[in-house]
Amino acid sequence: MEENRDLFGRLPNDIICHIISFLPSDSALETSLISSRWRGLWNTALVQHVAIDEVPDAVAEFLSHFDKLDPLRHPRRLKLYFGEGSDVLLATIAANDKLRLDFSIGKKEEEYPPRHFDLQLQLKCDQNVQNLIAHPQPCASTFSVKTLYLKSVTNVVNEAISSLFSSLQFLEHLKIIECDGLQSLHIESSPKLLSLTIFDCQHLKSLHLRTSKLGSFHYRGFLPRIWPEHHFNLADAMLDFRLGPGYTDFSSSDFDPMLLTLKNAQVLKLSRWSFQTLIWPSISPLQANFVFYKVKELWWIDNEEESYNCDALISFLKLCPVLERLFVTNDPESYCITSTAPTSKIVKSHTKLGLKVI
Repeated sequence: MEENRDLFGRLPNDIICHIISFLPSDSALETSLISSRWRGLWNTALVQHVAIDEVPDAVAEFLSHFDKLDPLRHPRRLKLYFGEGSDVLLATIAANDKLRLDFSIGKKEEEYPPRHFDLQLQLKCDQNVQNLIAHPQPCASTFSVKTLYLKSVTNVVNEAISSLFSSLQFLEHLKIIECDGLQSLHIESSPKLLSLTIFDCQHLKSLHLRTSKLGSFHYRGFLPRIWPEHHFNLADAMLDFRLGPGYTDFSSSDFDPMLLTLKNAQVLKLSRWSFQTLIWPSISPLQANFVFYKVKELWWIDNEEESYNCDALISFLKLCPVLERLFVTNDPESYCITSTAPTSKIVKSHTKLGLKVI
């Protein structure tokens, strides 16, 4: 008789989760205090099995059910098994209109070498959508993705991701992380895209940007060939190319279009070799005119193994007349190249340096 008393506790988790979905948000959260079993039931992932070409529709349907007025009424995590069942997508809705798409829990690199692939992220706006963006209708219960995290995208799902991306009309922030095999990336978006982060995509060789209002660009990895088709003024730029170039036939002129976007940056991070090899050859003929007038915060990556030579750093500091904060990272494994870089003596100073080494 004792075993039959807790009939509710003997119910399967999926039924309990369905019951919790009818509770108000505060009450649903309180169920996590009942016992260790109940602790995470309110945040349980919805599990589905779909074909690869059904992934975009499955994610879209998952998003359509999410209610910002009652965020606990439906699951905020979706676990999709697709393909032959060994590929997995974990989609998570986070606060402030964030959507995370994580493919890292599926097949691992050691199981099969990553295949190179191209990724086209193109936002298609028709006139009706443009009018909606210009005059949005208030609807608190409608979830619109403003920040998208893409992690470990592979050649298997690149077309599905492209299809899904084309519908994210309100996207403002895009982060792409650890996509092994990604060789070429094309991003075309509306003016609403304000920030782009690309970290640790070690096979990326070509980056084509077709967006006009980008204000923040953070990149970490091998230097790809970057082509910003439209000019934009970056306020925050992180160019962590300490691993060196990602293609063999690079030249400083390849970086010229990107250099123009840095002119008005306020926060800048770059490595010494990037300045010596990519920036200095282009600005040296214009050193009396080309100045980073707005840089207030500089993150500098150096690569000295023994005694520290600060000539290149001082040369760059003299191009930053309003600099307030300087952070130096010395990474002996950072890429370096024999260069005809400037010394601090031949760069015309536009400011008196008031910085001290700490």
